[in-house]
Amino acid sequence: MSSVAVLTQESFAEHRSGLKDTEITGGVPEDEAYIPTYLEAFPPLPDKGAPGERSGEPAGAWSKIRPIKASVITQVFHVPLEERRYKDNSQFGEGEEAKVCLDIMQKTGAHIELSLAKDQGLSIMVTGKLDSVMKARKEIVARLQTQASATVVIPKEHHRFVIGKNGEKLQELELKTATKIAIPRPDDPNTNIRITGTKEGIEKARHEILLISAEQDKRAVERLSLEKAFHPFIAGAYNRLVQELSQETGARISIPPPSLLKEEIVITGEKEAVAMAIARIRAIYEEKKRKTTTISVEVKKSQHKYIVGPKGNTLHEIMESTGVSVEMPPLDSGSETIILRGEPDKLGPALTQVYAKAKSVMVVEVTAPAWLHRFIIGKKGQNISRITQQLPKVHIEFTDGEERISLEGPTEEVEQAQAQIQEIIKDLMARMDYTEINIDQRFHRHLIGKNGANINRIKEQYKVSVRIPQDSDRCGLVRIEGDPQGVQLARRELVDMAQRMENERTKDLIIEQKFHRTIIGQKGEKIKEVRDKFPEVIINFPDQSQKSDIVQLRGPKNEVEKCAKFLQKLLVELIESSYSISVPIFKQFHKNIIGKGGANIKKIREETNTKIDLPTENSDSEMIVITGKKSNCEAARDRILAIQRDLANLKETEVTIPAKLHNSLIGSKGCLVRSVMEECGGVHIHFPAEGSGVDKVTIRGPAGEVERARRQLLQLAEEKQVNNFSVELQAKPEYHKFLIGRGGANIRRVRDRTGARIIFPSPDEPEQERITIVGREEAVRLAQKELETLIKNLDVIEDSMVVDPRHHRHFVCRRGQVLRELAEEYGGVAVSFPRTGTHSDCITLKGARECVDAAKRRIQEIIQDLESQVSVEVVVPQRFHRAVMGPKGCRIQQITREHEVQIKFPEREESASMTHYTFIINPFLITADSVPRKCDIITVTGRVEKCEQARAALLALVPVTVDVEVPYDLHRYIIGQKGSGIRKMMEDYEVNIWVPQPEQQSDVIKVTGQEASVERARQALLDRVRELQAEQEDRALRSYKVTLSVDPKYHPKIIGRKGAVISQIRKDHDVNVQFPDKGDEQQVCDVIVIWGYERNVEEAKAAIEQMVAALQEMVSEDVRLDHRVHARVIGARGKAIRKLMEEFKVDIRFPQPGSEDPDKVTVTGLPENVDKAIDHLLNLEEEYMLTVTETETLAAYMKPPSRVVGVGGGDEESRGPAKGFVVRDAPWNVSGSKAPDMSSAEDFPTFGSGVAPKQTSAWGPKKF
Repeated sequence: MSSVAVLTQESFAEHRSGLKDTEITGGVPEDEAYIPTYLEAFPPLPDKGAPGERSGEPAGAWSKIRPIKASVITQVFHVPLEERRYKDNSQFGEGEEAKVCLDIMQKTGAHIELSLAKDQGLSIMVTGKLDSVMKARKEIVARLQTQASATVVIPKEHHRFVIGKNGEKLQELELKTATKIAIPRPDDPNTNIRITGTKEGIEKARHEILLISAEQDKRAVERLSLEKAFHPFIAGAYNRLVQELSQETGARISIPPPSLLKEEIVITGEKEAVAMAIARIRAIYEEKKRKTTTISVEVKKSQHKYIVGPKGNTLHEIMESTGVSVEMPPLDSGSETIILRGEPDKLGPALTQVYAKAKSVMVVEVTAPAWLHRFIIGKKGQNISRITQQLPKVHIEFTDGEERISLEGPTEEVEQAQAQIQEIIKDLMARMDYTEINIDQRFHRHLIGKNGANINRIKEQYKVSVRIPQDSDRCGLVRIEGDPQGVQLARRELVDMAQRMENERTKDLIIEQKFHRTIIGQKGEKIKEVRDKFPEVIINFPDQSQKSDIVQLRGPKNEVEKCAKFLQKLLVELIESSYSISVPIFKQFHKNIIGKGGANIKKIREETNTKIDLPTENSDSEMIVITGKKSNCEAARDRILAIQRDLANLKETEVTIPAKLHNSLIGSKGCLVRSVMEECGGVHIHFPAEGSGVDKVTIRGPAGEVERARRQLLQLAEEKQVNNFSVELQAKPEYHKFLIGRGGANIRRVRDRTGARIIFPSPDEPEQERITIVGREEAVRLAQKELETLIKNLDVIEDSMVVDPRHHRHFVCRRGQVLRELAEEYGGVAVSFPRTGTHSDCITLKGARECVDAAKRRIQEIIQDLESQVSVEVVVPQRFHRAVMGPKGCRIQQITREHEVQIKFPEREESASMTHYTFIINPFLITADSVPRKCDIITVTGRVEKCEQARAALLALVPVTVDVEVPYDLHRYIIGQKGSGIRKMMEDYEVNIWVPQPEQQSDVIKVTGQEASVERARQALLDRVRELQAEQEDRALRSYKVTLSVDPKYHPKIIGRKGAVISQIRKDHDVNVQFPDKGDEQQVCDVIVIWGYERNVEEAKAAIEQMVAALQEMVSEDVRLDHRVHARVIGARGKAIRKLMEEFKVDIRFPQPGSEDPDKVTVTGLPENVDKAIDHLLNLEEEYMLTVTETETLAAYMKPPSRVVGVGGGDEESRGPAKGFVVRDAPWNVSGSKAPDMSSAEDFPTFGSGVAPKQTSAWGPKKF
C-alpha cells in the first residue's frame, strides 16, 4: 500500500489543474479521486533518469527539448617535431611561428594558442566559430607543418562527385582534412587526384575520396533508344506512368520532351533498379508497338494550337481518356497533318475529341480602318477592356497598319464580341473623321513647338488628335483625327503654319563672341527687349564652349531682315563703344584726376559717356585705360591730360621717326624706350600702333626733359639707320646705380664721350646682371672699356668716418630701418656702428668704393639734417595720452609717418593713473602762468614746420568732454541689461560715456572722446532719450485700470478651460486681466482688475459683463446617476462628456472619488438646456445599467469555487479542512523518511546562517 503526502493547496493549485483533466464529481470523496504519482507531478530532468528507470516511466517533457549547440568551438591538434616547419627552439613564441599565427588570426578571426610539448612537438589550440576554426586549421597545417603529397586513382566519371555542385563538396573536404586536393580538368585524360598536406590529412582525404568512388560504383547509367512516337505511352498522361515507374524501381527516368527530336531515354540509379526500370519500359514499348495503329487527319494549321492546348494539356487529356497519342507537326513546318496512334477501337473517340477541340475555338476578323483602332481600344484601353471583362475567353488582336481586328475564342462569346466591336466602329465612323496633309519634314519640330506647346494647344482647342511622324521615318504625312469640324479647323491652322514657315528664312550673323554677353545683357534683359520688338523672329546664340561667332535668326523674311539690321546697328555701336586707349599719367596726379570722393572722374565718365579704369594704388603702372566710342575716348583723354598739365609744367611734342625703326627703338620688351624715359625724368613716349604706318611719336613730360628725350630718340634713330652694333656686359645688380651715378651723371658722361647708348635691365627682367651697349662699333667698344674700368673700381673696400654718438640712435632705431635703406640705395654697403656703452664715435663702412663714398655723403646729409632738427613740447594731460596713442599706438605711428617726426611720451605718474573723467578739461585753456607737469609734456622732434604740423595733429586727438542732459529716470534704459546698451554705444562711436551713480540722482551724462565722435554720440543719446520718452507716454496710456465686481462662482466660466476664454479676451482687446488669488484672504475675492488702453479696457469690461449676464441666467440642478455608469458617460479621456456638453450647451460636473454622495451629478446651463441634458443623462443611465447588471451577474457565475462541494451542498462551515495537494510515491514516503518540516531552520535554512549538517535524508545531501 502506497502512502500519500499532503502539501498546501495554494502552492500547487495551478500545477494540479494541468496534470490531469479528470472531473471530480460532487458525489465522490476527494481521497477516492485519482492521485498522481510524484514522477507524474514532477517529471525529472533528462540526466536524472534513475527514478524513471525504476518506475518504468518515460523521461517526460524534458526529453522534447533540443540541445542548443555552442556557437564557439575549440579544437586542439598536435604537430610532431619531425613535421614542424620552423624548428628554432631558442625563441619560442617570438619567431616565424608566432608571426604566422598572428597573420592567420587576423585573416580568419579565430583565436590561436601555441604550446611546446616535452618532445618538442607543437600543440595548437584554435577557438572561434566553426567556419573560422576550420579555415584557421587549414592555414596552420599549410604554413606550420611540413607538407607531403600523395595520389589517388578513381574512375574519371567519379571526379565530378568529388567536386560536387559548384565545387562545394571539394571545399568541404579540403576544410575537413586540412589538405589541398588537385583534380585534373575534364578534358585531361589523367585520372590521378593529387592530395597535398600532412600525413594524417592525406590519409583522411584519400579515405573520403575512395568512399565517394565506391558509392558511385554501385550506381549505373543506361540509355535506351526507342522510337519517338512511343515516348508518350511510356510517359503516360500527365507523365504519371513514368513517375510510378520511378517510384516502384527507385531509378530516375529522363524522357526527352516532344519538342526535342531525340530518341534516347536515360535511366540512372542503382544497378538493380536500373535493370528493373529498363525491363518495364521495354515491355511497355513492345506491347504498344504490337497493339497500336495510326490514322492521319488534315486540320487547319491555325487550329493546331487549340488541339495542343495550354502547355499540351489537351493532348494529355485525350491520352488519359482514350489512351491515344496525338502527334502534331512542328510549328515551323507548313504541314497540317495530325497523326493519331493507339489501339484501333480507341482511335474513333480520340478523333472525335480532336475535331471537337479544333472547332471549340472560333476565329473571326472584323474590318476597321487602321486609324480607328486606337479609338476602338479607347483611352488606356477602357473600351476593349470592357469587352474582355464581359467575355474573358475572347482574345482580341489588333495588327498595326492593317485594317482588320482578329477575335478568337468560344463561338458564342466571339459572336457577342464581334457585334459589340462593330457597334463601336459604326458609332465612331458616324461622329469621327480624319485627314492627312503633307508638310515638309523640316517644319515638323516647329509645328510641335517648344516642349510640344504648339501641337498641344491645337489638340486641346479643336479636340483632335494630331500624329506627326518621327524624324527617322523620313515622312512628311501629318494625320489629324477627331471631330469632323475640329479636324478641318486644325488642318487649316497647320497648313497656315506650314505656309508661314515656308516663307521663313534663316540668316546667320557674324558677331564676335566677346559681344554676345553684352547683347544678351544681365539675366537676358537686353535680348528680351530685342525679342519683344521682333516677336516672330527666333534668335539663337551659340554655346560659349563652341567658340563660335555665328548668331542665327529665323522667322518671316521681312522680320528677319529688320532684326538683322537692328542687330548690326547694335553691333556697330558696341564696336564703337568698345574702343580703348591708354593714357600715361604720372602716378602722383592720379588722386587729382579722381578728385574728392571721386567727383572729377565721375564727372568725366558721365559727360563723355566712357568707362575709365585707373591702376590700383599699390600698382607701379601709370596707365589710365579709357573705353567707349572713339570720339568720346579722345575727349576724355584730352580732359585727363588737361588736368595733368594744369598740375605740372608739362609739355607735349611730336617727333617724326620712320615707322620701320619703331620696333628697334622700343627694344626687346620695351627696354630701350624705357631706359630713355627713365633717363629723361620719367617722360612718357607713345609710339603709334604697329602696322598703322604713322611716323609720329609723341613725347609728354616736363619741358626740359621732353627736349632731351626728343634729341635722344632722333640720335638713336640716326644710329639705327647708320649702324646697329651691340655688346653685353655683366655686373652685379647692386652696382648698377653707382655705374649710372646720381641723376644719371656717370652714364651720361660715358655717352657724351663715346656716343654709345647704354641700357640697364628693368626690375621685372630675368637677367638682372646684363648691361647692353648699343651704337656704332667704335663707340660701343670705347664705352665697353670705360664701363669695365668703372666695374673694376667697384671692388669691395673698408672705410670709416666719425659720427657724434648722440646721432647713433637715429641710425639703429626701428630695428636699423635707416641702415637698411642705405644698403638698398648704395649697392649693399654695410655700415657698422659701435656697441652701446663703448663711447666711440667711429663707424665702419664696407662695400664698393663708389658705394662707400656715396653712403658716406648720405650719412653726412642725414647728420646735418638731424642737427637742424628742433624739439617742440606739446602739453596734453597724461590721462588723455592713451586716447591720443590709439589702439597699439596706431594714431601716433600715422602722425610720425605723415610728418616725418619723432614723438616721445613722458613716463606715467601713479597718482595720475587713478584719475577718472569726472570733469571737463580743455587743454587749450592752459595759460602761460601755469606750470605744466612733466608727465603731461609730449616731445615732438623734427624740422620746425613738420613739428608744428605734428603738434596740431596731436592736439586734434585730445579728447573733449561734453555734458548731455538725460532725465535721471531714463538712465537705466540707457545703460541697458548688464550695461549692454551703454557698452554698444561706446563701441559704435569710439567714446567714453560716464553715467552718474544712482545716489547722486544727476541728470548729466558725460561723453568723452574726439570732438567729431563726441558730437555723434551726443546726438545718438538725445535720439535715444526722445525714443524712451515716447515709450513712457505709451506706457502711461496703457496703464488705465478699472475694477469689476463678479461673483466668484462665475470666475471659472470667465477663465475657461485651461484659460482659453480669458486668453481670447486678452488677445482680442490687448488688455491684461487679473483675477483674485484664492489663497489670499486679505484680497477681495470678487474683484477682477483690467488694465490697458482706456478704449480697450472698456471694451473688455463690456465683454466680461455680457458673459456674466449670460451666466446669471443659468441654473444648476443635481441629478442622481448610479456611480457605476459614470465612467461610460464620461468616455475615454472625457471625449463623450465633452461632446454631450457641446451638444446641450451645459456644464456637467461629476463627484470626486471618495465623495459622500458618489451618485450626485451637477448640470449647469440655461433652464431648457439643463432639462434636455438631464433627460439625456437618465436615458444613458438606463441603457448602461442593463449592461452593468448583466456583466455583474455573469461575473458571479464565472468565479471559480474555492473547494469541492459535497453532494449535500452544505455551506462552508459544514465542510472539513482542505486536504491540500496529494501525490503518491513521494521520496519522503520511503521507509525511514518523513516529509520535510518547512518551519525547520535545518531543513530550510536562512541564507548566511551556519547550521551543522545532519544525516542524509531522501532529499540528498544538504548543500550550503
